Amino acid sequence: MSEILRLDAVSKHFSGLRALSEVTLGINKGEVLGLIGPNGAGKTTLVNAVCGVTPASSGKIIFMGRDITRVKTYRAARLGLARTFQIVQPFAEFTALDNVAAAALFSQSGVSLKSAREEARAHLAFVGLDAQAGQSAATLTLAMRKRLELAKALAMKPKLLFLDEVNAGLNSAEVERATQLIHQLAAGGITIVMIEHLMKVVLNVCTRIAVLHNGQLIANGPPRDVIKNPAVVDAYLGHQYAQRNAARG
Repeated sequence: MSEILRLDAVSKHFSGLRALSEVTLGINKGEVLGLIGPNGAGKTTLVNAVCGVTPASSGKIIFMGRDITRVKTYRAARLGLARTFQIVQPFAEFTALDNVAAAALFSQSGVSLKSAREEARAHLAFVGLDAQAGQSAATLTLAMRKRLELAKALAMKPKLLFLDEVNAGLNSAEVERATQLIHQLAAGGITIVMIEHLMKVVLNVCTRIAVLHNGQLIANGPPRDVIKNPAVVDAYLGHQYAQRNAARG
């Protein structure tokens, strides 16, 4: 399996605070990688470094054979990198349709508004928001806004998609629906990196897990191995989780 993304000794400093410390990690085409760890571990910082929001202080990031360490955000989008945000902030007064169309226009050069809206309708239908296409984003529920965020990311035609806590704030039925959408995306060949705190979702969806703690990569491997790793138990999962998991066999 070939790599689509590689981070080599990537670090990120903010005024003396080291948010990432020499993280080396490869992501393979077609896989679903779970990126987990405590709050403040550096997960979103890693995504921001890859997508050009806050470039790495040192190290190298390679995407599909191209050095993107200092890439601009719009350029990252046009190369095929897309992401959702943990705190969804759509254009509140725009319709759902035009929120998605705007993402298509941002990430693809030479796209007309008409074709962007046609694409947007297809993506809204995929996430189950076709009936809400004409509603302003401000009127949507949290679960709908999360699905709108996903539709916006898909409008960018991603080769690699980062999902930043897409299930946060959702009830169990909404989480199940979101999980089904992620399975469909993975089956369609999109490489996915999930930042996720719900371990049930991680174990259900992900083919591999990488764990960050204090900006360092402390574990990387098959899900069932990683959740038994003593360093991961101590830093993130807790011994009660490990005991319950062991009892389930």
